[in-house]
Amino acid sequence: MESRHWVANRLEQRSPEASSSLRVAPPIFQYHPTRALIQGSIFSFKLLRRFGQDLNLQKKGRLQKGNYGEDIGGLWKFSDHVEEGRASIYRKLQEYITMFAKEKNLLKYIQFKTIVSSVNKRPDFQTTGQWDVITEKDGKKESAVFDAVMICSGHHVYANIPKESFPGIKLFKGKCFHSRDYKEPGIFKGKRVLVIGLGNSGCDIASELSHIAEKVIISSRSGSWVMSRVWDEGYPWDMLFITRFETFLKNTLPTVISNWWYMKQMNARFKHENYGLMPLNSTLRKEPVFNDELPACILCGIVTIKPNVKEFTEDSAIFEDGTVFKAIDYVIFATGYSYAYPFLDDSIIKSRDNEVTLFKGIFPPPLEKPTLAVIGLVQSLGAAIPTTDLQSRWAVQVIKGTCPLPSVKDMMNDIDEKMGKKLKLFGKSDTIQTDYVVYMDELASFIGAKPNIPWLFLTDPKLALEVYFGPCTPYQFRLVGPGKWPGARNAILTQWDRLLKPMTTRVVGSPLKPCLFCNWQFLLFPGQDK
Repeated sequence: MESRHWVANRLEQRSPEASSSLRVAPPIFQYHPTRALIQGSIFSFKLLRRFGQDLNLQKKGRLQKGNYGEDIGGLWKFSDHVEEGRASIYRKLQEYITMFAKEKNLLKYIQFKTIVSSVNKRPDFQTTGQWDVITEKDGKKESAVFDAVMICSGHHVYANIPKESFPGIKLFKGKCFHSRDYKEPGIFKGKRVLVIGLGNSGCDIASELSHIAEKVIISSRSGSWVMSRVWDEGYPWDMLFITRFETFLKNTLPTVISNWWYMKQMNARFKHENYGLMPLNSTLRKEPVFNDELPACILCGIVTIKPNVKEFTEDSAIFEDGTVFKAIDYVIFATGYSYAYPFLDDSIIKSRDNEVTLFKGIFPPPLEKPTLAVIGLVQSLGAAIPTTDLQSRWAVQVIKGTCPLPSVKDMMNDIDEKMGKKLKLFGKSDTIQTDYVVYMDELASFIGAKPNIPWLFLTDPKLALEVYFGPCTPYQFRLVGPGKWPGARNAILTQWDRLLKPMTTRVVGSPLKPCLFCNWQFLLFPGQDK
């Protein structure tokens, strides 16, 4: 076991631009961890390497037929540096991730096909903050002591199949499985398929199967907003709407006006009531599903939307409206995932009513030493990788002792306040949902990486206009603070050029970027001609 170092430090320290409602306690010690365990994500791990830590990554791959992955992988990628002529998302993500890992020499730190069996506080945790960790590989268990632990497995690990909510499902003689086990559509040719759940996976699967299956029905309990990735004038939806200006309006306007405005945006493409997709009142502000094909499938009659299943019989499903779907061959549960940490003691990360009590979705308040962080247990209307990136940047500073946390009481009060707002906006089923720009700004303010908008308008108006009215891209959190990147300004000012270049393979004129001030009209009158 490598050594640990504690340095006495009685200096008053506060997180840069920290929320005034939270009292930040001065650190008694400044901690320099020399050995950290990162369970799950290579994206978070690569970030920790930038801070000069000597780390050990336990990589647990996705469980497939009892075997854990033998290589790195993931659903997304991101880079700190701009590559000329490249789109922001690569077609071959696996190849890019492998390339990145080799370039940064990360592979030697990763233990593949390794299960983290248990993570427990050491007897002297109150003074050392250390953890006893047991891992298993090829049937052999090993134990080690770590100065810090970061759980980066996210919230898409354990498939949620709520069979107890569907009376008669045990009588059903057809095949049923979770959407994570769906691989390819061939076996469903000519079959009758019921998809339960109206999330991204459910909509994608139903849309794909509608072209080869005999009949496809989606059953939804609460409905969902279904949005197109392509918005006004062909620009990506998120590039137009995930902006600081839009966030300001959404959080400043009265609730009645804000809800009307949000619904107007959601219904700009088609009326959700007419398609049976309209969310229940308690979930009006839930995160939308992005699917360009589903509305057309419903319009053509190759996908049908039904309410919740009341009960199953041997070969049929009876819906709450009394209608029956007979001779079902397959039931696919696109019912999401549950988050759990079986390797941790339940007292460390407490859950109450589908709510995880973590400060800013990362730190368990009761810990005597903040040496355990959870990365990726939030869901926002924005890119996941930049979110976990910023979470990791802050978590590293907290673990090192340079960004002390508030008192336990203040952290719990903050959790309760945020949860009350989430329940009103999103309902009980989406308690990890959060506002992307607000959340990113909160984390960035803790480490001094939040852009100072008024100062930018005074010193760099061109950049300020793009930062405030343009898309809130991750470059904004590289302008200042730890991890500052000299190329961030240029990356922000040229982001539309990079977005448009891969699409203009047949040049018929100069690509037109959206007018920043015209975005006001996009927001106030979505779907209207400009």
